[in-house]
Amino acid sequence: MMSELKLLTDKILEFRNERDWQKFHNPKDLALSLSLEASELLETFQWKKSEEAVDKNFDEMKDELADIFIYTLLFANETGIDLRKSVEQKLQKNNEKYPVEKAYGKNTKYTEF
Repeated sequence: MMSELKLLTDKILEFRNERDWQKFHNPKDLALSLSLEASELLETFQWKKSEEAVDKNFDEMKDELADIFIYTLLFANETGIDLRKSVEQKLQKNNEKYPVEKAYGKNTKYTEF
């Protein structure tokens, strides 16, 4: 059975390939695009309290987050990164860095425990 991420990636690739944009989607440019889209998401919070920004810019935030996710899937596709496996491995690393008994309710970096 095909995973949801694979199905979504295939839709994105179809959209991209219909427009002959693959030639622009190298890892460097996709990483740049990810950063730019993340900055656009941040911009929706500029000069506002968090709750106010979400209330006022929710639709724009959804679009920016979708762009970030699209570029994430494209980057993973172009580099051969298995996102599911990478997330599971990163969660394991974070679990070791931030054990519950030391990190619970704290916002400090693991090096400060």
